[in-house]
Amino acid sequence: MSSPAPDAGPGPSRLVVLAGPTAVGKGTVAGRMREANPDVWISVSATTRAPRPDEVDGVHYWFVSDDEFDRMVAEDELLEWAVVHGAARYGTPRAPVEEALAEGRPAMLEIDLQGARQVRETMPGALFVFLAPPSFEELERRLVGRGTETAEERARRLDTAHEELAAESEFDVTIVNREVTAAVDELVALLKSGS
Repeated sequence: MSSPAPDAGPGPSRLVVLAGPTAVGKGTVAGRMREANPDVWISVSATTRAPRPDEVDGVHYWFVSDDEFDRMVAEDELLEWAVVHGAARYGTPRAPVEEALAEGRPAMLEIDLQGARQVRETMPGALFVFLAPPSFEELERRLVGRGTETAEERARRLDTAHEELAAESEFDVTIVNREVTAAVDELVALLKSGS
């Protein structure tokens, strides 16, 4: 008579990757998700850009120097990384993602399109969610309303947004961000269903 196998705890969970165009509200949705659902693990990206006035290091991003980012790339510490809007570099530290998944926690990356494409190569079993604006005009209104970019940066981001919107078909699911709470609710349902 064999004894029952010991309980190994929860199995690895499925990663959800949230991406979409600039100013669509990815950070706002992720922040609201973090507040309302502390059981959901959300990756914090590293970036070489300077913090905006309301951003906290280690909460919104890990703000690192170009030299530190180079070291992280060289030592394969990033799951994905890219130059975004022709300026700063952003990347997802690998170890915290692998740890959260191994613990069986609902886990999410909030990243840009380039990063999502890299993650698809390395983790094809992830669920890829595209956060879309209700319209391009609304996207432009949100970008201008932030007031955090110069006119030149806004123009560059809007050019990038046209390309990013064209990539929607590469994703498994689309959530239209008409209202943050509703978008978060849809995302939570996806995360907790594991599909």
